[in-house]
Amino acid sequence: MTRKTVTAQYPDVQPELPPRSRGVIALFEENCTVCMLCARECPDWCIYIDSHKETVPAAAPGGRERSRNVLDRFAIDFSLCMYCGICIEVCPFDALFWSPEFEYAETDILELTHERDKLREWMWTVPEPPALDPGAEEPKEIAAARKTAEKLEAQRAKEAQEAQQAQKEEEGQE
Repeated sequence: MTRKTVTAQYPDVQPELPPRSRGVIALFEENCTVCMLCARECPDWCIYIDSHKETVPAAAPGGRERSRNVLDRFAIDFSLCMYCGICIEVCPFDALFWSPEFEYAETDILELTHERDKLREWMWTVPEPPALDPGAEEPKEIAAARKTAEKLEAQRAKEAQEAQQAQKEEEGQE
């Protein structure tokens, strides 16, 4: 009450959004395997996915052909979406992300259904993930990789030391 009020001059001055703002959902199409988990878990049924199976020839002679799903259509109807984020959480391949963009109003409600091309465009607005807390425990994957790298380095150092010692012994015999 003792401070002077300040009016936000939007749209001339863009607001500073918190790092985990929920605006629009972006699609990283290369990671999508058409597993349909996002569409099945969506409580509003606002995700539409169409795909077909494609046969991939054998990688090696004598191998068998494989089939894979190919994405034909991925659309989200933002007029139905309640921005719960369940689709992003259940995606096992990190194909869906939150973008902080919130300025996508349309005059026609039919234009709020964003197809995969438009969802791909939103991917450029997705911010980098926040840095880990410096006091946090190191991720298990990184700890395991570091431990393996340290073992290899110790083994190489031991081999180099043995090689130097063998070379000194050879020089001493001559």
